[in-house]
Amino acid sequence: MTVAELVDLRSDTVTRPTAGMREAMAAAEVGDDVYGEDPTVNALEAEVAALFGHEAALFAPSGTMANQIALQLLVPPGEELLCDADAHVVTYEIGAAAAYGGISSRTWPTVGADIDPEVVARMIRPDGFFAVPTRAIAVEQTHNRGGGGVIPLDTLRELRGVADDAGVALHCDGARIWHAHVADGVSLSEYGGLFDTLSVCLSKGLGAPVGSLVVGSAERIAQARMIRKRMGGGMRQAGILAAAGRYALAHHVDRLAEDHARAARLAEAVAPFGVLATTVRTNLVPLDLTKHALDARALAAAARQEGVLISVLGPRTARLVTHLGLDDEGLDRALRALPRILAAA
Repeated sequence: MTVAELVDLRSDTVTRPTAGMREAMAAAEVGDDVYGEDPTVNALEAEVAALFGHEAALFAPSGTMANQIALQLLVPPGEELLCDADAHVVTYEIGAAAAYGGISSRTWPTVGADIDPEVVARMIRPDGFFAVPTRAIAVEQTHNRGGGGVIPLDTLRELRGVADDAGVALHCDGARIWHAHVADGVSLSEYGGLFDTLSVCLSKGLGAPVGSLVVGSAERIAQARMIRKRMGGGMRQAGILAAAGRYALAHHVDRLAEDHARAARLAEAVAPFGVLATTVRTNLVPLDLTKHALDARALAAAARQEGVLISVLGPRTARLVTHLGLDDEGLDRALRALPRILAAA
């Protein structure tokens, strides 16, 4: 069976540009973005900044780079970032905050999207006392390892108050914030107004081939351009990529509801086997195999034999992800295969 014939539920990063997106890329007007002369990049940055109610945005090659640029804007070397123990910025970014930004990290216990602002407030360390001072708090919307959980708007408002009271910054790793927007109906501008900086991804749920943006004030984004260049993220005729992002924003946000509905069907299919880790709100279906006969690798191997790819996140943790590249035919194949595998073990 070829890769093209497999039903790929590993991630929403496995999508391919649609025909319309490819046409937009081919027709993109371009220039040298390092000189600030790529009109398509400039238009994308202005559009995204406006969506989130901020002054400016910066196009970056990846979500990791966008996050790390934002963290360097907020936390000086040798000072502290607070986030949760399963946050992408400390789990999947290969120690970049420390390696590139000299940033010290401290984490609260993993609770996914169910953050207690009082717990975060008690962790903040002020200047003095020979301790590392806290300079920023980071949250993830939606939460990847929290099963695509959506942090409630009231919680985010409380965290904004905590940050303001302590005089620290608040960053949002908004790689899948589009999903939260569709799931809870909270406007992007309302989310944007709660954060000093955001990173938002075009290459996950929105289906662009590459790219994320840092969003913030004009002053911070001017500094971000220098950090991006230092990190090797200065691209030239990047409008070809930015055109894909603009197309995705125009055509692929509202359709995320389809991914959520398909994820709910997957969750319903696996729930009887006691492996569903949490309530499914968006496009991620987390599987906890602690009490099942199959471990994550065994389940992934058996699923592949049935033509379905799933993601292994740990010895007993797996994940299913719905996305632009999954249609109802592929979903039906997965809905037949996974319950059969889980029941047979």
